[in-house]
Amino acid sequence: MTKANVIDEVARTTDHTKKEAEQIVEAVLEAIASALERGEKVDLRGFGSFQVSGKKERQGRNPQTGETITIAARNAAVFKASKELAQRVNERMGTDGPALDVEHAQPSEGSAKLHGDKINT
Repeated sequence: MTKANVIDEVARTTDHTKKEAEQIVEAVLEAIASALERGEKVDLRGFGSFQVSGKKERQGRNPQTGETITIAARNAAVFKASKELAQRVNERMGTDGPALDVEHAQPSEGSAKLHGDKINT
């Protein structure tokens, strides 16, 4: 689902115009981004929480040359789903496997490795 799809859904479910729905969605996203920028945690009960997590400086490797490089410390925005959202996402998952109408991650084309299977060379 894209931002445009979210705007369309908000317009449809609230009986607002697409222009009004776009302003609402933009305002909500801006409020979340501004709070994160200030280092605040955003807690949306029943949905999840957004917060800023500090990542320490670390050593890495340049994949082309193998040279050791220092990856600078940075902040990252992280999202943690609430128990309610996690339950909603997984409630249709039975013991017999995933729901048929839910799209799940699939291996990319040409991938010979599946869940620990050995690659035949």
